[in-house]
Amino acid sequence: MKQATVLIVDDEIEIVELIRDFLEAEEFQVITAHDGKEAVKMLQELQIDCLLLDVMMPKQSGFDTCREIRQNSDVPILFLSARQEDTDKIRGLSLGGDDYIVKSATPGEIVARIKAVLRRTRKETRLRKPAPLRFGDLLVDLSSHEVSVRQQQIPLTAKEFELLRFLVENPRQVFTLQQLYDQVWREEYGDLHTVRVHIARIREKIEENPAKPRWIQTVWGIGYKFAGGHT
Repeated sequence: MKQATVLIVDDEIEIVELIRDFLEAEEFQVITAHDGKEAVKMLQELQIDCLLLDVMMPKQSGFDTCREIRQNSDVPILFLSARQEDTDKIRGLSLGGDDYIVKSATPGEIVARIKAVLRRTRKETRLRKPAPLRFGDLLVDLSSHEVSVRQQQIPLTAKEFELLRFLVENPRQVFTLQQLYDQVWREEYGDLHTVRVHIARIREKIEENPAKPRWIQTVWGIGYKFAGGHT
């Protein structure tokens, strides 16, 4: 299985090819650019997980390239430079760089630091709270277990929220009573009528007209579906 895609941006072909060889040996996918403008264009067109960005380049420096990228993207950026001055390191990090590597570093160290940045950023992504799901005037906050309609908080029981959560995470998919029961109640005692009761209670709380529901709709002969697409 392939690892992340790394974009190497450097005008020194020998350095690019050396680092490419080491990264590909670790099964990274590698693409290259020889100046900052080309790198920015590639970021707009391709799925890139990490940039190894030279500081001293023609047309546009690595610092200016980083500044431009950070206007639209939080992709991890590691600077690669022959300059060892602390002022350059501080500048690179303050512009949004994730690491600053001096070119005297071995290719093995460069690969290791790319891996370290990717591990850190992936962990931060996992720990980031999911954004609330908005469906028109209905807001479902999965992290806080709160639901509101027209900015008014709606009290739901634990099972009501779990059932609503499953439906909103799978919008427009039709589920039978048995599928909903298996997802929410699992091994607990009860019957399929429990699902109907909870659906009716949720509708009473979130629908403007529970008799003609907008969100949780009945699919006759099959079950229910959540009709919204979140915005």
